[in-house]
Amino acid sequence: MPFDPVMLRNLADAVLILHVGIVLFVVAGLVLTLVGGALRWRWVRNFWFRAVHLAAIAYVALQAWFDFACPLTTLEQWLRIQAGQIAYEGDFIGYWLGRLLFYQAPGWIFIATYSLFGLLVGWSWFAVRPTAPFHSGAGTRLK
Repeated sequence: MPFDPVMLRNLADAVLILHVGIVLFVVAGLVLTLVGGALRWRWVRNFWFRAVHLAAIAYVALQAWFDFACPLTTLEQWLRIQAGQIAYEGDFIGYWLGRLLFYQAPGWIFIATYSLFGLLVGWSWFAVRPTAPFHSGAGTRLK
C-alpha cells in the first residue's frame, strides 16, 4: 500500500524541523553555556545537558571528517522523493528551513567549521565546568 504524499511531505517537514532544532541546540547551547557561566546560571553546569551538547557537536564534526551523510538529511530527502517532491519545491517550511540549514561550500569549510566549533565546546568544559553527573548541586557555591 503506497503512502499518502501529503503525509510523507509532512513527515519530511517534521524531520527538517527536528534537524533545525538540533542545529539550534548545538549553536545556542554553546552561547548560553558561556553567557550562563559568566552570569552564574546553575543550569548551564548540568552535566547531562553538557554531555549531550558535546556529543552532538562531536558527532557532527566526525561526520564531516569521515564524509558521512547526515541521517536526518538522508531521511528527509528520501521522504520527499517518496512524496514525489523535488528539493523543497513549493513547500514553505521545507524551502526556508532548507535554505537556512543547507548551503554549498567546499568540504574543507565544513570540516574546519565543525571542528573549530567542537573545540570551542570542548574548551567550554574547562571555562564553565559542569557539575558531577549525579551531584544535586544543593549547598554548593559556584566559582
